[in-house]
Amino acid sequence: MHKADILIIGAGAVGTALAREFSKFKVKVIVCDKNDDVGGDASKSCSGLTSTSATMPVGTLECKIRTISHTMVDVLCRDLDIPIIHCGSIAPVLTDDQMEQVPKLIDRAWQNGVWDYEFMPREEILEMEPTLNPEIKGGIYSPRDSQINQFLMVVAEAENAAENGVEFLLDCAVTGIDTKDGRIQRVITTKGEIEAKWVINAAGLYCDDIAKMVDECDFSVHPRKGEFFVLGHDTPVKVKHIISSVPTPKTRGVLVIPTTDDNLLVGPTADDVEDKNDKKTTREGLEEVRTKALEMVPGLRFEDTITQFVGARPARVPEGYNILVSEKAKGYVGISGIRSTGLTASMALAKYVIHEMKAAGLELERKVGWIRTRRGIVKFSDKSDAEKDALIASDPRYGKIVCRCEQITEAEIVQAIHRPVGARTLDAVKRRVRAGMGRCQSGFCGPQVIGIIARELGISEYEVRKRGVAAYMLDH
Repeated sequence: MHKADILIIGAGAVGTALAREFSKFKVKVIVCDKNDDVGGDASKSCSGLTSTSATMPVGTLECKIRTISHTMVDVLCRDLDIPIIHCGSIAPVLTDDQMEQVPKLIDRAWQNGVWDYEFMPREEILEMEPTLNPEIKGGIYSPRDSQINQFLMVVAEAENAAENGVEFLLDCAVTGIDTKDGRIQRVITTKGEIEAKWVINAAGLYCDDIAKMVDECDFSVHPRKGEFFVLGHDTPVKVKHIISSVPTPKTRGVLVIPTTDDNLLVGPTADDVEDKNDKKTTREGLEEVRTKALEMVPGLRFEDTITQFVGARPARVPEGYNILVSEKAKGYVGISGIRSTGLTASMALAKYVIHEMKAAGLELERKVGWIRTRRGIVKFSDKSDAEKDALIASDPRYGKIVCRCEQITEAEIVQAIHRPVGARTLDAVKRRVRAGMGRCQSGFCGPQVIGIIARELGISEYEVRKRGVAAYMLDH
């Protein structure tokens, strides 16, 4: 049986932020997740925006936490070597109906303390972003919106937490929670039992399933499905800013996003569905994204698409952030309603949850020697010829290009496998160092990566998975 002072269920943005925050203290922390890698379900398939609270409902807990957390993003990126682009966002106004909404949106942003969220005339917007539809009536500019590498954000927090003593149990699904005399006793998982004094439910899309195990579920969660295109590096029409539809109460709409790796990310839709495993793109959804994106940026070349994917945001009914420190099942903490804003909000959310737990009796003592920083894997393709020569001299595996599309070396893949909370599957390698994220989508490098994973982990190539519990790459 594993034992912990604190068990965190879920290794998405919220779970890993909690793990890192708790790693500052003298407590035994375990994070478990049903997936083979950190990143959860929503966090690894989101748009990667770190936004101000301009569009948030005024006065809500979500707005408060997101406002505070947005100011923390740059420090996190600096300390953990996470790529981020400070590009700002523009919402082009295309119709008279959208123009009528502008004063309300500006007023809401003002009430939320985002005073640099402003409407700008057509000429200024087109000077800033010449690729936009020349027929726009103007646009809303939000200069402090940024684009982060959402994969590396979660990985970096997990690695840093692990360096500070947090244990991660992956491929570890929770199947039950035992209580006795109104207090949490243990959690039953597919990897055995975990005895814990506190259990934090940060399971995102599946948080209602976990909450039912302690009879603390007065809500439901369903997927809000978002379909995306990814356009390759060489697509000729690029944008300098995040381009977003004029926001509605439900969504920011379709976005055209310059990523930290020089792709264009276009999407998502916002379709409420029931099946939590529905990850299928649809002809109708992708056509909706394409049509709306072309209305804003007419020159986009969707023939340069290298892949499409689906992200599932955990939509809560009733809506809104909810943090429950249970009286019925003492030691249980439920986190729900953390949808598309969770990436930005995760750092302050972790601090808020810990504050609530301390008010409920959790005692924490700060440890000495907490490791604040983490350095990422050196990206060979970014270096000068002289720097590349030095890297090859230090490790000859830098001299072997495995992924031709993204110029990823064997050295980078090996490091991704052997770092704390290291990659164990093809998709986990891909998220850390981009091997397989280029135009051929692993067609060339996939077999080589399988061989490297098998060699480094001391397993058969037949045991190497793409992702999940049983998605093996080779036929058994």
